[in-house]
Amino acid sequence: MKRYLIRTLLLGWLFLLGAGAAQAQADNLGAVRAALRNGSSRELSQYFAATVEVSFDDDKKSYNSTQAELVLKDYFAKNSPSSFEFIHQGESQEHIQYAIGRYVGRTGTYRVYVKLKPSRGAPVIDTLDFTKE
Repeated sequence: MKRYLIRTLLLGWLFLLGAGAAQAQADNLGAVRAALRNGSSRELSQYFAATVEVSFDDDKKSYNSTQAELVLKDYFAKNSPSSFEFIHQGESQEHIQYAIGRYVGRTGTYRVYVKLKPSRGAPVIDTLDFTKE
C-alpha cells in the first residue's frame, strides 16, 4: 500500500511538472505576442538568446541581444504596429518552438516568423524574420 501511494504521488508530481513546462512555453509565446503587438523592443529583448538573427525582407543579420533590441526599437519607431496576431504555432521534435504571425504596421503588412530555442530556464528567441506581404 505504501509503495502504491509513493508511486501515485511521484506520477502526479511528474505530471504537474510537465504541465508547468508546457504552460511556461505558452507563456513565452504570449509575452512575445504582447511585445510585438505593443511595438516594445524592451519587452521583446527579455526573451532574446545571446545572439539573435533578425531579418527584414531577406536581409539577415546576426546581432547580440543588445544590438537586436536597438535594431527593433528603430524598426518599431519607423513602423509602429496597429495589430499583431500569431496565425500558426508549433514545435519540432527537438523542442524548438516556432510561430508565424501577421504584423500590420504603418508601412504595410508583414509576415513574422519567430523561432525559440530551448535554453536552461525557458525557450529564447533565436530568429525573428519580418517579410512584407
